[in-house]
Order: sequence, then structure tokens, then C-alpha cells
Amino acid sequence: MAEYDLTQKIGQYLDRHLVFPLLEFLSAKEIYDEADMLKGKLELLSNTNMVDFAMDVFKQLYPEEDVPNSKKDKFLQSVFLTLRDKRSTVVAQLKKLQSETEPIIKIFENQTVVEQIESTRDGRDLFQYLEKEHNFKLHMLDTLYAYAKFQYECGNYTGATEYLSFHRVLVPPEDKRAISSLWGKLASEILMQNWDAALEDLQRLQEVIDSNSFTTPLQMLQQRTWLIHWSLFVYFNHPQGREFIIERFLYQAHYLNAIQTACPHILRYLTTAVITNKSMKTRRQQVLKDLVKVIQQETYTYRDPITEFIECLYVNFDFDQAQLKLRECELVLTNDFFLVACLDDFIENARHLIFETFCRIHNCISIDMLAEKLNMNPEEAERWIVNLIRDAPRDAPLDAKIGHVVMGTQNVSPYQQVIQKTKTLVFRSQNLAINIEKKEKALALLASGGEKKSWNTDYY
Repeated sequence: MAEYDLTQKIGQYLDRHLVFPLLEFLSAKEIYDEADMLKGKLELLSNTNMVDFAMDVFKQLYPEEDVPNSKKDKFLQSVFLTLRDKRSTVVAQLKKLQSETEPIIKIFENQTVVEQIESTRDGRDLFQYLEKEHNFKLHMLDTLYAYAKFQYECGNYTGATEYLSFHRVLVPPEDKRAISSLWGKLASEILMQNWDAALEDLQRLQEVIDSNSFTTPLQMLQQRTWLIHWSLFVYFNHPQGREFIIERFLYQAHYLNAIQTACPHILRYLTTAVITNKSMKTRRQQVLKDLVKVIQQETYTYRDPITEFIECLYVNFDFDQAQLKLRECELVLTNDFFLVACLDDFIENARHLIFETFCRIHNCISIDMLAEKLNMNPEEAERWIVNLIRDAPRDAPLDAKIGHVVMGTQNVSPYQQVIQKTKTLVFRSQNLAINIEKKEKALALLASGGEKKSWNTDYY
């Protein structure tokens, strides 16, 4: 399954802390050699403050040896010696930052300040209040940011989230650390699995990226590419995530262009979202058509069993090959960190797609033949078809004696066609209006004479 593993490609666009869950997943799946996986974890940990975790990983590599004197791997030996000396440095730095931040934390723990934060919507008004009533200074924001980042590097994501929340509210939008604060807050929420908060941070970060007119097109592409990869954690864990991934990746031109330009492997996740999303039944066919166009355009840059399944079904109408690809899809989803939870929905909905497409082509279908196409035994296939017809009424009587399903004609009236087309137009018009509004805000900001600032990229 290493052939279809995307961890190496995805990891290039993630903060190192976000890579750890992927490595843990691969270790459990035993796709790669465990010693290589431990070395990979150790290399990631070497640039963080999680010293104790790194030492534990090292001892797993050399459980019965005197580690400092090991000559097997010079890199690992040097890392161990560095970590041993680094621990005291980290502890000392932590104490120093705690003492510097303590007065700031006391301000935010004040009950009147808490009430003011809850009631104030404008960060500037809040800053002026703190400055006037509690002697809050601008340099304290830098101290708070440094402490939050240090907590993050130590693996204390709860503390990082708390301090970055204060920093994000108070920091001016044009500050060089404003964007990094948003990235750090998003990463912390993801690692704590607070999916509602992570979704809010993701949407806020998208607005900032899309409305910023002070970056080059290359920087904008980089920002969107990173956002696409980070969003996979949120979209495949939030209940509404699969809807959001379709709307953003397929119907927002900037993000679709970023996928086609920099990361076509994201088509695996977009395709899975389309197949498994149950809330878009009214416009499933239109979404599938749009997806097929994109897959065909990018077939020379990226292919895997999931995208090939759609090609076999809707481009080549090759049901035998689609059946083989569906078996391969099961293996791919089982070994993909983001998609393993989608396995049952994917198989069930993929069978629905095969059945629907097969029924459009044939008037009379043998249950035995259909069971073969769906990778099911005849008895299981018969029950599955009966339940499908019962749940979604079709003009398709099943003759159990001869083992056939007889398909009736289902002509769509012009009235229904007009309704379907209108729904699609309304959706696209809403997206267009939102994009125009964002562009107007960006132009207004530019017209106000904002000074160009470089973005701090500490978190990524």
C-alpha cells in the first residue's frame, strides 16, 4: 500500500506537529518498517521542545543499549546528545517566559477584563481599554505570542490556544504576526480535536488569505495550498465537512486552481467527499459531472483507484473495471489517515452509483450479474436492491423467481429540469456574490492606504 500512501506529499504542506498523527497511523498499519518510522518521528521531534517525547522514541530504537555510546547511527547519537543537553535549556527558557508572561495572564484573569472581552467586538476598543485601565502595552503582545509559540512547541496545545486567542483579538490586522497567530491557533485546535473551533479558525484564515492584496500571486498560491492540506483534518472530522470540501475545492475557482497547479493528489479527497456526501442528493448528478471534468483534466498528473473508479463508471462505462477499482478503493481508504472513517459510506454509496448507472443503460438486469458488479453474493445483493427500491421509490419491480430486476422508464419532465437548473444557478450566484463582496472589502482596505507588511511564517 506504500504506492498509494500520500503522507510524504501531504507532509510537505503541514506543520511538523500535524505530521505526528499521520506517522502514528502509519505505524499502526505497519505499511513501513517500524525502525524507519521511529527515525522519522525523531527527526521531526528534534526541532521541537518535546524533549521527553523524543527521548522515549530514541529508547524505542535502542531499548537494550547504552544510547550515548551507540555507534550504529551517528545521526541518532548526535540527536540524543543534543536532546539531553537541550532539556535543561528548555526548562530554563520556560521559567523565564512564565515570569515575563505572568503579569499579562493576571490582567486577562481579572473578572472585569473577562467581562469586557466578552462584550467587546472590536479589538482596537479592547486594546484601548486594557491600555487605559490596566496599563497594557504593545510589547506585551509580542511576549504573549512568544509564550504561546513556546507552549505549542512543548506540546501544550491547550495553553497555546488560550494565549493565541487573546493575541488574535488584540493584534492589529496589519501586524506581521497576525497571520502566524491564526495559523498557530488553527493547528492547536486541530491537535486538540476541537472541530467546531477549528472550522471557525479555518474560515477566518481563508477570509484573511483571500482578502489580502499585499502578496504576490506565488505567495497567495502557497498560502492556499497550505490551507487546503490543513483543512483535511477539519473537513473529514466535522459533521458538515464533506459539504464544505465540495463547495471550496470544486466550486471556488481559486482553490480549484491551486489544486490543479500545486497538489492534484487532493483530488482523492475531493472525489471521496463527493461519493460519500449524502446531503447533496438533489444535485448529485451535476456535482458528479463537474468532478468528472476535473478528473479528466488532471488524469495525466494524478491517478489512484478512487479517481479511476469514477473514470471507469462515468467516462468508460466499464463496469468490470469499476468493480476491480472498488476493491482497490477499499484498500486505499483503509490505509489513508483522513479517509479510513469514510470506508463504509464510500462502499455503500459507490454501489449506489454503480447500480444507478447500470440501470440507466439496461432495461432488465440479472441479480446474479448485478451482485458480481457490486462485489456481493446474490442473496445479499437481492436484499440490498429491495431495501434500495423501498427507500428510494423506483419503477423497478424485482422478480425473485427468475432473478431479474425490470427497469421502467423514468423520464424527467421539463418542469423538473428547469427546477434543477435553477437550483444550480442560485448556488453559483450566491458564491459569486460572496466573492464580489470579499473583493470589494480588499479594494477598500487597499484604498485606505494600508502599508505593505511581510507575513511571519513561524508556524509553517
